[in-house]
Amino acid sequence: MSRSYALDVFRGATVCLMILVNNPGSWSHIYDPLEHAPWHGLTPTDLVFPFFLFAVGNAMSFVIPRLQQEGDRAFWKKVIKRSLIIFGVGLFLNWWPFVTEVNRLVEGTGELQKVTIFKSFTWIDLMKNEAGEILETIKGVRIMGVLQRIALCYLFASIIVYYGGPRKAFIVGAAILLFYWAACLLGNPADPYSLKGWFGTQFDLRLLGSTHVYKGEGMPFDPEGLLSIPAAIVQVILGYLVGDHVRKGMKDPDGLYRMLTGLFTIGVGLLVTGYCWDLVFPINKKIWTSSYTIYTSGLAILTLATMIYLIDGKGIRGGLTRFFDVFGKNALFVFALSAFLPKGLALIKLDKGLNPWNWLYKKVLIHVPGAPENGSLLYALCVITFMWAICWWMDKKRIYVKV
Repeated sequence: MSRSYALDVFRGATVCLMILVNNPGSWSHIYDPLEHAPWHGLTPTDLVFPFFLFAVGNAMSFVIPRLQQEGDRAFWKKVIKRSLIIFGVGLFLNWWPFVTEVNRLVEGTGELQKVTIFKSFTWIDLMKNEAGEILETIKGVRIMGVLQRIALCYLFASIIVYYGGPRKAFIVGAAILLFYWAACLLGNPADPYSLKGWFGTQFDLRLLGSTHVYKGEGMPFDPEGLLSIPAAIVQVILGYLVGDHVRKGMKDPDGLYRMLTGLFTIGVGLLVTGYCWDLVFPINKKIWTSSYTIYTSGLAILTLATMIYLIDGKGIRGGLTRFFDVFGKNALFVFALSAFLPKGLALIKLDKGLNPWNWLYKKVLIHVPGAPENGSLLYALCVITFMWAICWWMDKKRIYVKV
């Protein structure tokens, strides 16, 4: 065996889960495991993004050696181009669908009326307060996001492993995690890990502006902000190191179980390290703490090692592995498509609050018996099925969107 099929299945599974957690029928009706932890702590949903970054590192372990043979020019051309495209697609999706509804003052009446405008990078909306006064609110396109973080992590992790190799990449990664811990403590010694106290928020607000950051936490705060990126870069580096270990292990016909023993040992070691570090540096996805990077990487390694044992070692392959593998062959494309379609189809108004994307949930699945979460989850599963059908067709036609 020269390549692990389990790596492809692992990557596809992470994309599938990203689509699942991002497309419920209703954000008001979600089972607890499918929601992010409110702040400190971890849910299964909080594993999805770090697992995907880990898979990005896995893939790099096959690309970087080839680029090292081709030379610096080929490396920089590939990495810069790919990073810009991924970042650009993420920004495009934040801006899409380029129109939005805002309140405008009706002349001579003092009343507000909703109108549709072209969504420039910043725009003004109006609202009335309790006293009846009309206030202006400046809104804007969010700059950062999931794809933007993937792009930046891929860029910097690629540079580190290309020029440093596995040994130096490991040292740099460890230094980054320790430095980030120190930066959090020094940035606000009195309250370093809270939503309001974390030092990175003020940096984002100064550099990006409050109108261009996420506001879903009740205040301007971006969970994909700039100063938590370094710890996420280490997630990709660890994925690369593990991918390199797997790549070399798969070349040895008799080395599979020796390689798996190493993976399980490393995975448990990272899991214990992350758990202990959590006691002083809490596991937290939204500020991507160092303990979160280590703990989730340990879980990713154990998950991948188990899949390698079953799929590559025992030869267990079937409908489920094929299902996830199809997702993995167009991973970034299908993830972007799952964000593009809901916003685009929402422009087609069928009735009040109804459009082609949410019709199935609002007209059919919302009436599923039992807890309201049942219909919401069933809708997410329908979205996954729809996206899988697109990926299956593309695979059948050998259409692979590469960047």
